[in-house]
Amino acid sequence: MGVRVLVIGSGGREHALLIGLSRDPSVTELHVAPGNAGTASIATNHAVDVVSADGVVALARQLDADLVVIGPEVPLVLGVADVLRDAGFATFGPGAQAAQIEGSKAFAKDVMAAAGVRTAHSEVVDNPAKLDAALDRFGPTWVVKDDGLAAGKGVVVTTDRAAARSHAAECLEIGHPVLLESFLDGPEVSLFCLVDGETVVPLIPAQDHKRVGDNDTGPNTGGMGAYTPLPWLPDEVTSQIVDDVVKPVAAELVRRGTPFSGLLYAGLAIGKDGPSVVEFNCRFGDPETQAVLALLKSPLGQALNATATGTLADLPPLEWEDGAAVIVVVAAENYPGKPRTGDAITGATGEGVLHAGTAVDASGAVVSSGGRVLGVLGVGADLAEARAQAYERIDAIKLPGSHHRTDIGKAALDGEISI
Repeated sequence: MGVRVLVIGSGGREHALLIGLSRDPSVTELHVAPGNAGTASIATNHAVDVVSADGVVALARQLDADLVVIGPEVPLVLGVADVLRDAGFATFGPGAQAAQIEGSKAFAKDVMAAAGVRTAHSEVVDNPAKLDAALDRFGPTWVVKDDGLAAGKGVVVTTDRAAARSHAAECLEIGHPVLLESFLDGPEVSLFCLVDGETVVPLIPAQDHKRVGDNDTGPNTGGMGAYTPLPWLPDEVTSQIVDDVVKPVAAELVRRGTPFSGLLYAGLAIGKDGPSVVEFNCRFGDPETQAVLALLKSPLGQALNATATGTLADLPPLEWEDGAAVIVVVAAENYPGKPRTGDAITGATGEGVLHAGTAVDASGAVVSSGGRVLGVLGVGADLAEARAQAYERIDAIKLPGSHHRTDIGKAALDGEISI
């Protein structure tokens, strides 16, 4: 029997999910809301607001969807998955309470403390009058996080106290508490895990490149590129992350009566004392998903459906292709500031080009519509080959004023990362 799948979201992550689902022989119909110019080639796009639970449920009913997969964090934190489940739809993505693991940094810290998971020392500041004294308790590198959702851009890591104070003051001014954290040293790892209650199935680890410029310069972004697997990360460290971090957090959420169902993303720093959690996300990460799913051999629809229907424990072990995958983000002019949009894009067709911030204009041309416009994928026998393919594909793409990093995966390739 064919499975009809509805994916919620409009970015590169959702395009990657749709590509993965299209390779699953059991999936016969693909829909996405709202989607983008690239998703239209493999799924039917529907103009529905992702944060409107009523709109999403109405569309799921109209399509008679067998599985709904929610990509972005905002609808999850707002409880769209709860409403879908109440309406009888198998839904991949946590309910609002479990999604607070990303929606509230303070909640995540509380869960980690209860679960005995190592993370940075932190302090929540909700009153501007207490800010300076709190800043004095941290440094010489300050980590300042908006306690709410900020699409990956609410974090400032700086050795400049004035810059740290300025970001914290901005957050407090709009009514958001801020989280001050001690700085974690060591290379960062993104580990995605399918989670169904206390059942945890890890995917392969990846590494994101957060800063806008080569050699990790400039401001933080939602992510400028990623690669997988990590040649410098021993398999036993991945197992340690699953056993010492993800499983205890999943168990603690079950203990609280808010079990997690969906994709739990652990962002970690691998320091001299072992893995420490930088943050948790309640959904697939973007752009790491694009690289990770490119190497998945097992049917993606089967894995997501098992998670959504509470049968993850019965899923056969995941199988992966040999080799490596690299994703490089092509960003619009001025990103991560207010991006320039509406520019025509040429050469962005064919295998390995994933659309993120794209749309079709009145004349039928594909144009930029967001900050991160495209993700360009390279897959090869090793990291060098995957990098070469990604950058070769980028050379064929033209977008006025666009920029991308030229060093995605390079430090790992050059043997400069170690733990």
